[in-house]
Amino acid sequence: MHTIVSFDFAVGIVPGWHTTIFPPYFVAGAIYAGFAMVLTLAIPLRRIYGLQDFITMQHLNYMGRILLATGLVVAYGYTMEAFMAWYSGNIYEQFMMINRFTGPYRYMYWSLLACNVVAPQALWFQRVRSSTIALMVICMFVNVGMWLERYIIIVVSLSADFLPSSWALFTGTRWDWSMYVGTIGLFLTLFFLFIRFLPMISIFEMRTMLPEAKVEEESAA
Repeated sequence: MHTIVSFDFAVGIVPGWHTTIFPPYFVAGAIYAGFAMVLTLAIPLRRIYGLQDFITMQHLNYMGRILLATGLVVAYGYTMEAFMAWYSGNIYEQFMMINRFTGPYRYMYWSLLACNVVAPQALWFQRVRSSTIALMVICMFVNVGMWLERYIIIVVSLSADFLPSSWALFTGTRWDWSMYVGTIGLFLTLFFLFIRFLPMISIFEMRTMLPEAKVEEESAA
């Protein structure tokens, strides 16, 4: 799905969309945001429902490493996007990057870099990956950063296109923000229904961890 969407953007002529790095960049971003959201949900559930024996600190440590690795790929995508805008010599692409750094939406772009590039660098340290509080804080930064990334790609790219007479700044109305909050409420409702009526952890995977489970490999004939 993300590959299809990334190609839809890449074939557009709007500066900020027309870049061949989008397909791998979107896939890495999806993994990055996905692991951050999984940790955001798993850490509180682990504490509230006493799942420490099933979701161990080793699991969280490995997820922190993957979060760091995919975050570096996303940071590389940001770097190459800026580099190619400069190296191409295309005045429209160059203006797009200058507008991101110094334009009216510059605070969002700098916040995006702080959330998606700077904050995850703390995951280099074992102590950070071994702290559920630190992991939760970093994941919340990533969640905000990935939301800002979508905002930058869509809104900022369309706010200043090829025709200066059509330039305008977008400000969300109360209906826009109400719909946004509503989607969060819908997600939480469905999530709580899921953990209420369905197993939070796959029984098939967990049954082999029980002491009474005797799993033996069949000897070769």
